Amino acid sequence: MLRRLLMIAATALALATTTSAAADYQVETVVEGLEHPWSIAFLPDGRMLVTERAGRLRIIRDGEVQAEPVAGVPEAWVAGQGGLMEVLPAPDYADSGLIYLSLAHGERGATTTRVVRGRLDGNVLIDVEEIFRATPTRGAAVHYGGRMVFLPDDTLLIALGDGFNYREQSQKLDSHTGTIVRIHADGSVPQDNPFVDKEGARQEIYSYGHRNVQGLVYDAANDRIWQHEHGPRGGDKLNLLAAGNNYGWPITSFAPNYDGAIISPHTHLPGVTAPVRTWTPALAPAGMALYEGDRFPDWQGNLLIAGLASRDLTRLVLDGEEVVEEERLLTELNRRLRDVREGPDGAVYVLTDHADGEVLRVTPVGGEK
Repeated sequence: MLRRLLMIAATALALATTTSAAADYQVETVVEGLEHPWSIAFLPDGRMLVTERAGRLRIIRDGEVQAEPVAGVPEAWVAGQGGLMEVLPAPDYADSGLIYLSLAHGERGATTTRVVRGRLDGNVLIDVEEIFRATPTRGAAVHYGGRMVFLPDDTLLIALGDGFNYREQSQKLDSHTGTIVRIHADGSVPQDNPFVDKEGARQEIYSYGHRNVQGLVYDAANDRIWQHEHGPRGGDKLNLLAAGNNYGWPITSFAPNYDGAIISPHTHLPGVTAPVRTWTPALAPAGMALYEGDRFPDWQGNLLIAGLASRDLTRLVLDGEEVVEEERLLTELNRRLRDVREGPDGAVYVLTDHADGEVLRVTPVGGEK
């Protein structure tokens, strides 16, 4: 597989009056020719798993994409923004072999987000079972959410979207629309979820008032959950997630609709959790990672956000619960970025969201490859 190396001197982007330090990195193409890759994960034996939005789960071994996609993956509804989305190995994958997949599901005019799990046996997914399906279905093939993360108690957070045309449901607890849900690994409902005892509420709901969530990260060192979501024509948000909180969409908004119409005159309201950071123009934030490796010491504890519209990787320097510096990386690639992860080797891996999508590996200039 073709591999190329780009040597790049990255320049800092100031946040307010603070300027981040310059950083040198190099970018290597691990594999290319993937069709709109959406999510990447790493297995203990060195293999990588990558989803393609077109409905395929691919295995990468030693820099080569396995010729045949993984068999046994349930069919996804592939249209608009819908398709196969996140791949997430179970915390006990080394023993269980379980992986979790989020995907769009349904038929024209009635689609939703579902999550399945199965055991990876060679190049086949076996013992597949559905553990969650969002209700109700929606008519628009957009805003499915799809990101997932395990918490230390082995519960699973699943990020969902508002279905674009159904944004008012994001303020209603009888719908999964515009929420983040929390379930046990087998799909059952944790009895300490915030709305378990609220009449008429969906018991899986963990937080609500979201637009389209595509970034979820658990910060183990500080016991925090970071989350980001797409705004409309700007107003993308970075939030600290807490059980039971309302994050405001659409009764608050930091930008107008695509046609210029005002969605809400309010950016803040009583009872609504304010964002930590907003962006206008939009990043169109996709995957997000918390960097904890040794290859980039200056990046430790930073959030990395893959940008679709911004076509870059945003590095956020945190001081507690505040963003104090921001740097834009990989701008020279001019590629839509869909996912970002820290690999087991401490390198940063990025997916480009194109019909000829790539897995890129970012390491320091002069460091070990």
